[in-house]
Amino acid sequence: MDRIGAALLTELVRDGRASHVSLSERIGLSPTACARRQRSLEEDGFITGYQAVLDLKKLGFSMTVMVRVSLDSQSEEALVEFEQAVASCPSVLRCFLMSGSDDYVLIAAVQDIEDFEFVHKTQLSRLPRVMRLHSSFAIREVINNPLPRFAPGGSNRGGQRR
Repeated sequence: MDRIGAALLTELVRDGRASHVSLSERIGLSPTACARRQRSLEEDGFITGYQAVLDLKKLGFSMTVMVRVSLDSQSEEALVEFEQAVASCPSVLRCFLMSGSDDYVLIAAVQDIEDFEFVHKTQLSRLPRVMRLHSSFAIREVINNPLPRFAPGGSNRGGQRR
């Protein structure tokens, strides 16, 4: 990833609907070169899609909940069974397989504490192989960077070796 590619990704994250003319002005390429670079980033898998960023509060989801999940087994069968089931939970926005003491961390959006109680009872506690759920409620979002600030080459160390 070179400086131009990083700049283009940064601008597309800020505004995925920006025209090539607008992008070219911001990163210093012609619109044609900008379009070519964007297409190359898509073909190379750096850009996997485009989406609208929604305001969950305006949609009625005023609470974000982090749920740590421990399964009764870490067998491949148990993991697959859980992952297939959690994918169909409407309240779960994200799911991460973890290292350490918890098997998964889920990010869920709910309307309020009563809604979370309903989600807990009807969705999360019914997921297969769940042994334990630990929930934490976000008080407020402090930072939400859709793109890490990185140096060319994808390193956060700016070329420094440890």
